[in-house]
Amino acid sequence: MPPNSAVIIGAGIGGLATAGLLARQGVQVTVIEKNDEVGGRSGSLALDGFRWDVGPSWYLMPEAFDRFFALMGTSTEAELNLVTLDPGYRMFFEGEAPMDIPHGATELEQLFESVEPGAGTQIRDYLRSSAEMYQLALQQYLYTNFTSPRSLLSRKMLSRLPLLGMSLRRFVNRQFQDHRLRKILQYPAVFLSSQPKRIPALYHLMSHTDLTLGVQYPLGGFQEVVAALYRLAVAEGVQFRLGQEVTEIYVDDEGVQGVKMVNRQGIPSGQLANVVISNADIQHTEMKLLPPKFRSYNQSYFAQRDPGISAVLVLLGVDGKLPTLAHHNLLMSRDWDADFAAVFDNPGSLRASKSIYVSKPSASDQTVAPKGCENLFVLIPVAPNTSIGHGNAYRQEESPIVRTIASAAVRQIGEWANIPDLVDRVILRRTIGPQDFEERYHSWLGGALGPAHTLGQSAFFRGTNISRRVKGLLYVGGTTVPGVGVPMCLISAENVLTRLGMPTTT
Repeated sequence: MPPNSAVIIGAGIGGLATAGLLARQGVQVTVIEKNDEVGGRSGSLALDGFRWDVGPSWYLMPEAFDRFFALMGTSTEAELNLVTLDPGYRMFFEGEAPMDIPHGATELEQLFESVEPGAGTQIRDYLRSSAEMYQLALQQYLYTNFTSPRSLLSRKMLSRLPLLGMSLRRFVNRQFQDHRLRKILQYPAVFLSSQPKRIPALYHLMSHTDLTLGVQYPLGGFQEVVAALYRLAVAEGVQFRLGQEVTEIYVDDEGVQGVKMVNRQGIPSGQLANVVISNADIQHTEMKLLPPKFRSYNQSYFAQRDPGISAVLVLLGVDGKLPTLAHHNLLMSRDWDADFAAVFDNPGSLRASKSIYVSKPSASDQTVAPKGCENLFVLIPVAPNTSIGHGNAYRQEESPIVRTIASAAVRQIGEWANIPDLVDRVILRRTIGPQDFEERYHSWLGGALGPAHTLGQSAFFRGTNISRRVKGLLYVGGTTVPGVGVPMCLISAENVLTRLGMPTTT
């Protein structure tokens, strides 16, 4: 039976989307958020005329956005102002010339052929396979709660079982020889909170999203996506209680009863509900908000899981223009296997990857930086290790390791993108570290995205979005099924409604 009332813990993308969908079907919804703003990891920061997204910045999988907005009785076109990026992004290879990744199949085939004879035909076949896998995922493995493992055994999936046992790295390397082409096709593993040698080859479907469907950008930044979700939820009557941290989920043998929270002054209060949906990290929900006897997962379970990557984020305000950088830029180190190993294979590592992501939204959006200036967002992969420390975006001083990693990245961008005076032109710099992710979002081990999409943490094996011990407790967001990323969080919201027996039709 659908609930009469629901409490949602956390106003991240998954929480906002779930709130709107539930309220639209007549449920009384209250969202409780520990921070003073909504958005969760998809946050933003504004200083001295500069604005940065401090979370997701790639608008991919447009079908997920279209479907969600349709469920809310509106459309993507009505809620967001999207522009298509061309080039989709620019690749910088250590010691080599940069390469623009075009929007369009013909142009992409020509690019691959110019780099490696025969690769033009090969990329056509690769993207055909990618498109087929992408459609299969949409039809069978994303909008589902995996109530039975038989859902994994469809005839179409059985023919692709070899893709489960093969890594993305091996799959790509068998088809392409040039290291630059390999890196273009393997880097999406980082978007899945992992590295190419650890994720199954079935995730080559990711190339369909950026190389075939193309890369878009919502003018105003991803904060406009957050604003749209919040606006729609409020219009449906959702109540928001910001600056309130849930410290306990009230449960008994009959099921969930509500939540306990405290405000900034430490004053406790409670909220009753038929259903509680946690948009907090599942590890935090289980280990911090529930009594031991009601936990579906224990500490030994999490000790065996891969928490995925963390990151040091660097937000730069730069005087003058930076024409050598595109909107999206990926800087790939020469020996990236060793580079990634230093981060991914050693959970206690204090090192940072040299394969980094640089966003320059001011290339497409004049509202995010003062006239004559540029804003840069830099993501540097690091191990999920809070010992790396915190930045200065939310504190007065940054930790020494974060400062060192950030400074090295700024120098690297200047050298690789031929901006020799970049360091001197930085007029504003803020940083965010793993400790910030842990403190602001209760992120597991300070992770930036969520659990890695390894074989043992994908699809049916990722876990479930409903408690096995507490009736009426569900999970939503990037740490549950189907996975990390804004589109996945939108899908996870719809899956929660399906789990509650509520129809979701456009």
